[in-house]
Amino acid sequence: MRRVKLFTIDALPYRQPIPVYGYRFGSRKKTLAVMGAIRGDEVQQMYTAARLVRKFSELEKEGAFAPDCGVLVVPCAGQFSMNVSKRFWPLDNTDINRMFPGYGAGETTQRLADRIFTALQGYKWGVHLASFYLPGDFVPHVRVMDTGYQSNEEGLDFGLPYLMIRKPHPYDTTTLNFNWQVWDTCTFSVFSRTTDFIDEDSAELAAESILRFLAKRGMLRSKVPESVLRFLTEKGMLGREVPEGSRTKIVKEEELINIHNKNGGILIRYHHPADFVRAGNLLAEIIDPYTTEVREKICAPTDGTLFFAHHAQLIAGHSIVYRLIPKSRPGQCENK
Repeated sequence: MRRVKLFTIDALPYRQPIPVYGYRFGSRKKTLAVMGAIRGDEVQQMYTAARLVRKFSELEKEGAFAPDCGVLVVPCAGQFSMNVSKRFWPLDNTDINRMFPGYGAGETTQRLADRIFTALQGYKWGVHLASFYLPGDFVPHVRVMDTGYQSNEEGLDFGLPYLMIRKPHPYDTTTLNFNWQVWDTCTFSVFSRTTDFIDEDSAELAAESILRFLAKRGMLRSKVPESVLRFLTEKGMLGREVPEGSRTKIVKEEELINIHNKNGGILIRYHHPADFVRAGNLLAEIIDPYTTEVREKICAPTDGTLFFAHHAQLIAGHSIVYRLIPKSRPGQCENK
């Protein structure tokens, strides 16, 4: 393992410059890059990348990487935002992940995006440990932007429950995922269950999925000795041999049903991501924050699996409370 300073976050008011470090493993070839936290609330994403650093370090010590494999892991590039507990850049509330590929002579977040992108360019594969624009919990999944440059089949190698294919909107063209693909890196976004707090089980699931991708893509030695697997298991690096994972279901994002509320208030959830629900099942209630009277009951519009659930307990009206993978035809639902 080699820790390298990739760049420095400077021009900060009343603060010393903050170095951004990456951890390199294996050869100097640019095979796989993993980007952790960019936004200031991505604690889970930073933690997952840190777990990967530990796992890769042990794999490297035991000679498990293929000779021509070079891996870079960047646990965090949003330290300033994280230090002051702000999701976006604190000085102007802009989102670094809407600034790619960046501009070296532009505003602060454009310059930061440029430095991040420069450090990540040239890799064959890229994995972004991403967070969603809505606050909530997910079923762990891998997401691919349908740019025409992507390889959906390779996304199956992560072995996560779902492979989500998203048609890019205009605002997606300034994300890391989109631009990485345009600059010839086969890119995937891996979503674990949470964002602003650590969920160890889903962090381990995400880390294992990346190990599985390495193994399937030939970045680990074709035959890792039993002694190495035993050592990694005893050290807690692998809960078991790199597992086969789930049978991945491919879902197009436009097939999801968005379930909205009409009234604001306190959200009481009765179902969670990965729950299978039947049409008419009570999913949640919105209660009056002053009287606790039920303002609204939110029910499942059809049979299906909950993919996303809003988790902030104070919710505004007309928000997305759940996203549902329907068992049958897709559509939209707004509760009465």
